[in-house]
Order: sequence, then C-alpha cells, then structure tokens
Amino acid sequence: MIIALITGLVISSSLFGIMQISSDSDSENDDDLLTDEIRANMKPAEILQAFKDGNQRFTEGNLRRRKFVKEVSATSEKQTPYAIVHSCIDSRVPVETIFDARIGEIFSTRLAGNVINSDVLGGMEFATSLSGAKLILVMGHTRCGAVKGAADSAEFGHLTALVNKIKVAEGEAKSSFNGDADPNNYAYVDHLAKEYVKLAINQIRKESPVLKELEEKEAILIAGGMYNIGTGKVDFFEV
Repeated sequence: MIIALITGLVISSSLFGIMQISSDSDSENDDDLLTDEIRANMKPAEILQAFKDGNQRFTEGNLRRRKFVKEVSATSEKQTPYAIVHSCIDSRVPVETIFDARIGEIFSTRLAGNVINSDVLGGMEFATSLSGAKLILVMGHTRCGAVKGAADSAEFGHLTALVNKIKVAEGEAKSSFNGDADPNNYAYVDHLAKEYVKLAINQIRKESPVLKELEEKEAILIAGGMYNIGTGKVDFFEV
C-alpha cells in the first residue's frame, strides 16, 4: 500500500481503488453528523439503505470526510446510534469502516461465527428498546473460520460449544446447496455461513419477545448480511 501525506490529507491506494480520507476541517459543515432529530425522522428501512450507501462508498474508495475531533466531541456526553451490528470477530471485517460509519452511529457486538447467545440478545435489547436503534443487522462473512470449524465438526476447548451452535444450520445448508457440501469447498462453507445468519435472525425473534414485539410494531428492522472479504461488498437480505 502506498501512502502519501499532503498537508493533512491522507490518500491511500487499496484493493478497492483510491481511498481518500480527509482530516478535520473547520470549513466543513456538520450536516451529516447523526443527531437525535435525524434518527427520530429515519425509518428502519432508510437506515438499512444508509448502510447500503455506506458500503458502496467503501467499495468505491469514496469514504466520507472524517471529522474525528468533532465526532469525539459530539459523542462525549451521549450517543445516538441508529443501528446495532452483530458480526464475527474476524480481523478482516471492520464493521464501522465497511459501512463508512462515524463514531457514535453503530452499536457493535462481535462473536466468532456471529453466534447468538443471551448476552448478545441483551445487548440488542439495550441498543433498541432502551437506546433507540432501529436496525439490527446480523452479518456473516465469506471464508469464516468458525463456520469452517462447524463444517469440520471441530473440537477444541470452548470452541467446540461455539461451532456446535453453527452446526444447527447444517441440515438446511446441505439440502439447499447446489454442489459438493464438503468442508473443504469454500462455496459450501460460505453457503453455510449465510444459512446460519438466517437461523440466527429467527433465533432472535424466538428467544427475545422484546425484539419480536418491536419488529411487529415496525419500530425496528432485523436484516441479514454477508460480507465478502475479497471484494468488500455486503450482500443484504431479509428473512
């Protein structure tokens, strides 16, 4: 990667083209900083579209001008996130970056294989019911090690219990996959990852009456996504 520093402007070449990230500037307005009023006027579907737009900017290497000092200052006493993303711990899946999100816009929970448990559900209930977020995005990714471990029936310490949560999706994944359902076939592993995201979304609805009621009232939207670590693109879907 080639990085050039030009009077505070950082221009870096990346896999996704020329990515420009600018530093704070007093001449920039703050119209795109998230506020209570902006969030209150946004519908869950509009927030999902904002995620799609942000990911498109990321893949095109056209990120918004960052205002780190202003972002920190604006969120120093309160936060107004409009979404919560539950994703994998994989180091290649930097959630805020791939959605071109500012500080304070996204609640983020991360667990290997983006598995769901009661702690994750508690975080989602806090983010939505108590803190006002309107979108829950469960996001898997391609070439996921935890999902590969589930396909391999891996057994190793506490990881065994974790991958067994993902294995629950294996039956549907094998029956719906058009090809060789082999753990060494990453097309199948990626298919299993997506099927687990679908299962996780249904698990959220089943195990959290709080979130199910919010969704039925259309106060929140629960959606799924698959992040491609080779292209940077997120494919969104609803279940």
